[in-house]
Amino acid sequence: MKTNDFNSSFSAKISADEAIKKISKVPEWWGITFTGSAEKLNDKFVVKMGGDSFFDFTVTELLPGKRIVWLVTDCYMPWYSDKKEWANTRLIFDLEENNGETQVYFKHEGLTPDVECYKDCNPGWTHWIQTSLFSYLTAGKGVFRAPTK
Repeated sequence: MKTNDFNSSFSAKISADEAIKKISKVPEWWGITFTGSAEKLNDKFVVKMGGDSFFDFTVTELLPGKRIVWLVTDCYMPWYSDKKEWANTRLIFDLEENNGETQVYFKHEGLTPDVECYKDCNPGWTHWIQTSLFSYLTAGKGVFRAPTK
């Protein structure tokens, strides 16, 4: 079923198990301030993008080599009218390995074109997934840039 949620995907020469481990090392590919852990089921972590902004996450699913889901349990986005716009949205990474390559499918469930941050979050996520995460999985180093906001 097709949704309007933000989606991005790529293929990389890496095992799905190794990709899951690397995705969980969030500061290595997402240019943010990070505290906590994202490596095990029920881990909690906080992302900050400057100023008073914050995003609290809980790892709600972790299937080795297959899937990671992060639930945004709380957030504060001072630059938007709905400061809690990401609250109760989910960041989903689904992986499929075939012949030494892994297809990584990313979805930000709840981030749709009708929410205010979509205009900024779409190019932001496109960079962090297509460029930075891909680079981290294939070359061992993320590609950092200033946050959209």
